[in-house]
Amino acid sequence: MFYTLVRKDLLLEFRTKEIIIPMFTFGLAIILIFSLSFNASQEINHTFSPGLLWIIILFVSSLGLHRMFVLEKEFDAFTLNLAAPIDRGTIFISKVVSGTILLLIAEIMIIPPFVVFMNLSIPSNWPIMMLILIIGDLGIMSIGAIISSLSMRAKLSEILFPILFFPLVSPHLIACVKATNYWFKGIPFINWQSWVYLIITFFIIFFLVGFMIFDFIAEE
Repeated sequence: MFYTLVRKDLLLEFRTKEIIIPMFTFGLAIILIFSLSFNASQEINHTFSPGLLWIIILFVSSLGLHRMFVLEKEFDAFTLNLAAPIDRGTIFISKVVSGTILLLIAEIMIIPPFVVFMNLSIPSNWPIMMLILIIGDLGIMSIGAIISSLSMRAKLSEILFPILFFPLVSPHLIACVKATNYWFKGIPFINWQSWVYLIITFFIIFFLVGFMIFDFIAEE
């Protein structure tokens, strides 16, 4: 059933492209605005690029999260999911996984123009950055799935979601920025691995909390 739920979300998006295209367009617009606003050297760009990258990922993910759960409200599809003979936590896990896959696809399209327009040089140990991106995305989606499910049925969900989401995701995002900054500087991984462990800790905590309380959230 988990595979079916993830496949349903991905097939729906690949057919309509209502999430990927806005995420890519929004991310590209931010990149162009910042790259054309500053005429800084490559060294200066490396200084603020980690923070800028995760700000882009944050806003792009919030756009995708909100749209993903808006689709569940149409025709009361979320209630139909709850009526299925499955554990409610499975629905939460499927949302986290499908959202992470869509966010990774958007990042694959956004990061190349980000590197080009910001005139960045990529360190050779890029697999570590891939690990940071994947775990960071999982943490963002775990937090976002909790907040989205809480605010989905509210009348002012468009306003309630960012008010709850941005403060809660900030500590996780700070750890992601710190790890990315050290990676950009080419510092050996052993010297800043504690930030990666912190990212993993945030992800595990919010993932387990979301899994355990999603049944109560769904009943409200």
